[in-house]
Amino acid sequence: MPYNFEEYSECGHVEGTIAHVVDLRSDTITKPTVNMRKAIAIAEVGDDVFGEDPTVNELERRSAELMGKEDGIFLTSGTMCNIIAVMVHCNKRSVEFIAGDKSHLHLFEQGGPAVLAGVQSSIIPNNPDGTFSLEEMESKIRTSNDSHETSTALIVVENTHNLCGGRVLPLEWLDKLAKIAGNYKLPLHMDGARIMNAVVQSKVSAKRIARDMDSVCFCLSKGLSCPVGSVLCGSKSFIKQARRYRKLLGGGMRQVGILAAAGLVALDEMIDRLQIDHDHAYKIAKAISDADSDIVRVDLSAVQTNIVNIHLDTGKITSKTFLEQLAKITETEEVSVKALSFSPSSIRLVLHWEIKHHDVAAVIRKLKFVIKGLHCRRYITYLDVKN
Repeated sequence: MPYNFEEYSECGHVEGTIAHVVDLRSDTITKPTVNMRKAIAIAEVGDDVFGEDPTVNELERRSAELMGKEDGIFLTSGTMCNIIAVMVHCNKRSVEFIAGDKSHLHLFEQGGPAVLAGVQSSIIPNNPDGTFSLEEMESKIRTSNDSHETSTALIVVENTHNLCGGRVLPLEWLDKLAKIAGNYKLPLHMDGARIMNAVVQSKVSAKRIARDMDSVCFCLSKGLSCPVGSVLCGSKSFIKQARRYRKLLGGGMRQVGILAAAGLVALDEMIDRLQIDHDHAYKIAKAISDADSDIVRVDLSAVQTNIVNIHLDTGKITSKTFLEQLAKITETEEVSVKALSFSPSSIRLVLHWEIKHHDVAAVIRKLKFVIKGLHCRRYITYLDVKN
C-alpha cells in the first residue's frame, strides 16, 4: 500500500476559550533553544566552501569524533546526506543499493538515487523492529559480471527506524550485517537521523553503533532542535568526494557558522535530555494501552524512543477521522493535538523538547476522551466512518 502522508492541523474554536495546542507531528518542528540563539548571535564565521568557517570546522570535527570517523561534512538535511552517501559509494552508473522497504531513503526522498545518481534500489521487507532478513539480503547481493545484470554497490540501514516506531537496531544484528557486507566488500551507510535517540535508549555510544559503517549521518534539526542541518561522517577520502557532490547539488552555504553554532550547543546540551522525550512517549503509549480498546491500540513493547505508533481498526475509524477528532476543540475538551498519519490504519506521535509534562497530561486526556467516544454507539454513528 502506498504511504499517504496526511496531517490535520485545522483547529476548531469554541467561543470564549483558548485552545491548548500540542504539536506532535514531528520533532522537526522544534525551535532552537535560548542558548542556541545566543550562540548563533555571536558565532565566528568564514567562507565554508573555502573551508574557512571555524565554527563549521569545529562542528564537523566533533561530529566525526563522536561517530568514530575520520571526517565529517555539514549539510542542509538528512536527505542531502543520504543522496551524497549513495553518490559517493555507488560511484558509477547502473549499480544498485539494498535497503528496507520502509526506509526513509526509499519512501520519502523522491527517488533521489535514481534521479540524481543513476542508481536503482533493491528492496527487502523490513521487520517490525526495523531490521530485515540477512539471509534474504545476502541472496539479493549481485556480483555477476553478466552484462545483462546490475551489480550491488551499497547496503543502507536506518537507525532509529522511523516507520517502525523509532525502534533501535540491535547491535547483534548490525554485527552480523557487517560481517556479510565485509565478505562481499560492500560498504554500509547508516541513515542515523535519530541515532542520538538510539544512543540514549541503548546506553551504547554512537561510535560503537556506527563502528562498522563506512558512512553515517545524523540530524541536528529533529530531536536535537537545531534550526537547520545534518552531518555526514566517514573516511577522509569519502568526505573529500562528498564535498564535491555537495557543491554539485548546490549545498555550499558560505558563512554557515551561524547555523553550525547551534549544532555545537546541541552536542553539548541536547543529547542526554532525549530520555525525557522517551519517557513522555512511553507514558502516552501506556495510557493508550491501559484504555484496553480494540479500536485504538499500541504495541507497548515497540515504544523504545520518542515515537508512538497508534494502530486503528479501520472498520470503526480511519486515521483521517481520528486526526480530526484529536485536533477538534470542544466545550468538553479544549485541547487540540496535532499528529501525522502515513496510512489509513495508523497515527504517529513524535515527542520532542518543547513538549512538557502538562502537555503530555493534556494529550493523554484528549486521547482518552476520543477513545471513550469511539466506544459509544451514538458517537460512532455521528462520525459516519463509512465516508
